[in-house]
Amino acid sequence: MESTTRRSIFIGAGANLAHPDYGRPRATLEAALRDLGRREVQIHRISPWYRSAPVPASDQPWYVNTVAEVRTDLTADGLLAALHAVEQAFGRVRTVANAARAIDLDLLDFRGEIAVGEPGRANLPHPRMAGRAFVLMPLADLAPRWRHPVTGERIDALLRALPPGQSTQRM
Repeated sequence: MESTTRRSIFIGAGANLAHPDYGRPRATLEAALRDLGRREVQIHRISPWYRSAPVPASDQPWYVNTVAEVRTDLTADGLLAALHAVEQAFGRVRTVANAARAIDLDLLDFRGEIAVGEPGRANLPHPRMAGRAFVLMPLADLAPRWRHPVTGERIDALLRALPPGQSTQRM
């Protein structure tokens, strides 16, 4: 299992606003994951769905989140471009950081690679994933033996070290 996890690619998906065409956040994210199939990205497995309070805390609606294990022949930068293309096709307009949104797709881990990306390039692993329950909990469902590529910490240790106050619940 460990060697399989190191070769895996994981993306995070989240939303907390309804989409005018797809409706509720979960339906929008399911449609977005299907759309990736037209962009050389195959969904291999999807974690259970979670509801989570906004991070950082705000008066926004709660998010719906999942993590997907994907397969692709794209490079990390190519996959990031595909994720951004899906977001754009679904009407995502980037405004301020942590704004409410109808779609958010993040490249979390690309086969354990480590990269500090410039704008438009992959930053691996995702720089904030280790402190986010809404990422780690669904990732642990898919890869309970996953280790952080930079620190080597196991996901169970990362979950125990999460900052307090992050409300995340399996749906």
